[in-house]
Amino acid sequence: MVVRLGTPLSATASRLLLLGAGELGKELLISAQRLGIETIAVDRYADAPAMQVAHRSHVLDMTDAQALLALIQREAPHWVVPEIEAIATDALVQVEKEGWATVVPSARAVQLTMNREGIRRLAAEELGLECSRYAFATSQEELARAAAQLGFPCVVKPIMSSSGKGQSVLRGPAEVSRAWQEAEEAGRVRASKVIVEAFIDFDFEITLLTVVSQQGTVFCPAIGHRQEAGDYVESWQPQPLSAKARAQAETMARAITAALGGQGIFGVEFFVRGDQVWFSELSPRPHDTGLVTLISQRQNEFDLHLRALLGLPVDPGFRQPAASAVIRGGALGWAPRYGKIDQALAVPETDLRLFGKPQAHKLRRLGVALALGQDCEEARARARQVAATVSLLPAQERR
Repeated sequence: MVVRLGTPLSATASRLLLLGAGELGKELLISAQRLGIETIAVDRYADAPAMQVAHRSHVLDMTDAQALLALIQREAPHWVVPEIEAIATDALVQVEKEGWATVVPSARAVQLTMNREGIRRLAAEELGLECSRYAFATSQEELARAAAQLGFPCVVKPIMSSSGKGQSVLRGPAEVSRAWQEAEEAGRVRASKVIVEAFIDFDFEITLLTVVSQQGTVFCPAIGHRQEAGDYVESWQPQPLSAKARAQAETMARAITAALGGQGIFGVEFFVRGDQVWFSELSPRPHDTGLVTLISQRQNEFDLHLRALLGLPVDPGFRQPAASAVIRGGALGWAPRYGKIDQALAVPETDLRLFGKPQAHKLRRLGVALALGQDCEEARARARQVAATVSLLPAQERR
């Protein structure tokens, strides 16, 4: 394949339309602009992070299929790259079928992974991958029955949510109502459906960034991560794995990405206990825990996603142990401000990304600290120190 790229804002432009303009999309568009790609960012609210670096942006309800199709036809992108789950995926299937643009990694991948039901049924029922026992519930009463059948504790998740929102651990029948309400409130859409998973006593969780390109499938070193309230708060690379566990994870990741099709990076999540590995979830795009690759790899996850969709050679080029730690907000309102940046970056071998989100609220990710170290423990300590040093100042009232 001969790859040719044009000049932005001209008749020869190579155009990439991003659906979902958060911090991950922002980094992807920065990678795209370094190769002279014209970028268009779309989200449901104005001034989202990726909109701040895009050539153009649009505010749109991306679950509205007709509005989404009209925008794609008007912008005529070469690639449509989803960053979030809440998208009218039937529209993307039509875009791919009509040949209007390449959907990355594929319309099938986006459609099957837009909710946890599709990807879990593919993994467990079609491919036979090792997963936790699970059930689906469409009411509080069904949730109570499913939890009783699977046993306590168990984990409840909305079938469609991002960054762990709405997830909870259900420890007994008295918590069913709370778990159902949390899932309902946090879901990307009010689908009134949850997945209930039997609890796995695992040693740690990993993300295996899996890059599918014309040259084949490449794996980045495993990323370990820690969550609070179902949301990632720190990650590190590499997470030590036994040779057997690594081989199992790679085999499962290869199988499920092949079934989904297309080219790009997939964030495949696993639970690990000793040599045993269970498939957990998959995102057909750069993963939040993979923000650590901004400092740990020569080609970070965003560069790899872009290179794969363009048909360019991919080579992660792992450098040295590294970590990331999230900077989260409180109820600060609009236009948050940040202080002590000089003190934070005085920590050796560290870096910082402030996402530029226009509004801060409780637990929202506003930035990420990045750090290198002689080993992961040193890197994690440095990243946590940077994140803790950055101060959030009272926000301005919205004008």
